[in-house]
Amino acid sequence: MEATIFKREDGSGRLNPQLFALWVGMASMIMLFGAFTSAYIVKQGAGNWLQFSMPWVFYLSTAVIIVSSIFLHLAYNAFKSFQWQRYKIMLLLATALGFAFMVLQYEGWIALFESGVDLRANVGGSFFYLITGAHAAHVLGGITTLAVTCLLAFTLPLKYSESRKNKIEMVLHFWHFLGGLWIYLFVFLNVIR
Repeated sequence: MEATIFKREDGSGRLNPQLFALWVGMASMIMLFGAFTSAYIVKQGAGNWLQFSMPWVFYLSTAVIIVSSIFLHLAYNAFKSFQWQRYKIMLLLATALGFAFMVLQYEGWIALFESGVDLRANVGGSFFYLITGAHAAHVLGGITTLAVTCLLAFTLPLKYSESRKNKIEMVLHFWHFLGGLWIYLFVFLNVIR
């Protein structure tokens, strides 16, 4: 990663305030999900914990968010190399897969609910819904930024500017972060059952 993302467009070398806000937001999300996973471990040790298998659709959604992240990275690289058509296609694919991730998450919750794991049945199920639901809320924010970026790519004249590159880069960082966070949660929820 280039150090230039930390510079302002005016060349002053000061930290970009938008990027700083993004990093602070992501740090707070790390603390939030760290607290959730810590509480999960502590509460699990108290006993009366329902063991359940994660539905297969969560495995599929994990692959989908990884591929979405790859397409977004390809879109970013295409933008930097002025390949406008490729940029739009990759961005559209990344956004569509972001929506697909949310649909698959919902399908996973439905499958879990139909197997008898709900919010009232056991604390384990409640924690699962809390953690994955909180992640889904953040993903909705990420999908919104992806959708807006995609809309702008198809409606505004495509030209390179540092400002636009920085905005796309911030969307990229946030989406990669959400994907990485899901992978952590997916592994955690599969290992610490």
